[in-house]
Amino acid sequence: MTETDIPEDHPRYASLVTRHRIEAGVEAGITSKQGLIAQGRGEAFDYLLGERTVPSADAAARAAAAALLAADHPVISVNGNVAALVPGETVELAAVVDADLEVNLFNHTDERVRRIAAHLRDHGADEVKGLAADGEIPGLSHARGTVDADGIESADVVVVPLEDGDRAAALDEMGKTEIVIDLNPGSRSPQTASVPIIDNLIRAVPNVTAHARDLADADDAELEAIVDRFDADAALADAEAAIRDGDFGADAA
Repeated sequence: MTETDIPEDHPRYASLVTRHRIEAGVEAGITSKQGLIAQGRGEAFDYLLGERTVPSADAAARAAAAALLAADHPVISVNGNVAALVPGETVELAAVVDADLEVNLFNHTDERVRRIAAHLRDHGADEVKGLAADGEIPGLSHARGTVDADGIESADVVVVPLEDGDRAAALDEMGKTEIVIDLNPGSRSPQTASVPIIDNLIRAVPNVTAHARDLADADDAELEAIVDRFDADAALADAEAAIRDGDFGADAA
């Protein structure tokens, strides 16, 4: 069964589509096999959230949009799961907020970077960084510590969806504003982030884009006020409460 074979009236349509996209990403050499496990872990948390964007996640998406629009040099980091799940949506977000795209992988090979870059270009990207590898994130001994000097290394705002916590902490040490998309509010990455968005990537990326379009005419003072008013700790607490207090399984099929 392919993605187009999944009937849209199936009660698990969205979930089946995302699973298929990850599977197809592995087959195309874009996504690592470990990405299958990461997808399953995230889906479990999405069940607990009720597979919905809670109000605090929507507020975080708006703050993220404001931070990106106010940035001097925003960069969106892309790994294999992001490329498989939301390639067109990520390219669209980058265009709306004038951000660079940079491929950054834990399970790094130059071939995977080239394939992901080509996949993003197939979905409308003009330029994709990640192959120059002439910069670094200090303190990381694995491949994610190697970045482009004119990309993540010099960025002031970095979107790090589906992230590992040690790079999130290292970017924080560099003084960067981090926007993290993660379904687990207890994970190190959102705990470190300036703007944690506790939501499914397939909902969060288009939502940030929609907020960015809405804020396109806002001046710097308004954008900075939106970011300053956002309370990351409150957003994390609200997401945890939604997970703990939700009616798990009430609408499951």
